[in-house]
Amino acid sequence: MSRPVIITAALTGGADSAGASRFIPVTPEQIASEALAARAAGAAIVHIHVRDPKTGKPARDIALYRDVVARIRAAKSDVLINLTTGSGARYVPNDEDPSRVGPGTTMATPEDRVAHVLELKPDICSLDVATMNFGRHAFVNVPDHLERMATMIREAGVKPELEVFDLGHAWLAKHMAERGFFAGTPWFQLCTGIPWGAPADTRAMIALLDVLPKGALWSGFGISRQQFPMVAQAVILGGHVRVGLEDNLYLSKGELAPGNAPLVTRAVTIIEALGSSVASPAEARSILGLNA
Repeated sequence: MSRPVIITAALTGGADSAGASRFIPVTPEQIASEALAARAAGAAIVHIHVRDPKTGKPARDIALYRDVVARIRAAKSDVLINLTTGSGARYVPNDEDPSRVGPGTTMATPEDRVAHVLELKPDICSLDVATMNFGRHAFVNVPDHLERMATMIREAGVKPELEVFDLGHAWLAKHMAERGFFAGTPWFQLCTGIPWGAPADTRAMIALLDVLPKGALWSGFGISRQQFPMVAQAVILGGHVRVGLEDNLYLSKGELAPGNAPLVTRAVTIIEALGSSVASPAEARSILGLNA
């Protein structure tokens, strides 16, 4: 039976990846332009990080978020805005004294990590329910910090997208939901293929689903070459999907995606080929229980 499937476009990401593709949006103008192009291609939600316009490196400057959001809203777009709160959780130990932080650490307080959400009040913001090895560094989100962030997000009237990268994260998010930290039906994002979380395969996605609360809303994605296979897998299993340059730079082997819109277009093709329809922003709002 056909059903509307929400596409989220993750536009630029928080990794130091701008040098890997000339198509990675860097400036607020470029990121906003990518958001509008992704919406035109079929995305109902755009997931937004910001970057230093001069260096292309990841940033957490509230003025940059303010600029991006203002540009999208000025365009009168109906796309749902999803701001990250993931920045501020990277821990790199000092080699000589692991009890001290080393170069590359970005740890910030929960209040700092959600300041842009409280000011700008997007439709959605991410909440990374995860402490894990993340590539060569650690990604640290302890329960007390998550609870403080979740409380501030709920009081701001923003819906959290609960990012889970492995089984324990899903279990913790479910526990937080049972304790009333999230208003309405929880919205989960199953993140697969990120070293060193759950692998991007069918068994891992099903295992994550088995932990989620009954009736939970969920989306899923895989990174790199697993982006499109996991789009298909999420649709088949009854979920929603995410694509974008944050997670994958290529349309095919050796062919860089010239923006987020072509990745969204490929997701549209997969969704429709599997007999479902692409959710409009209005349908996404209804599915997620957001006010119009």
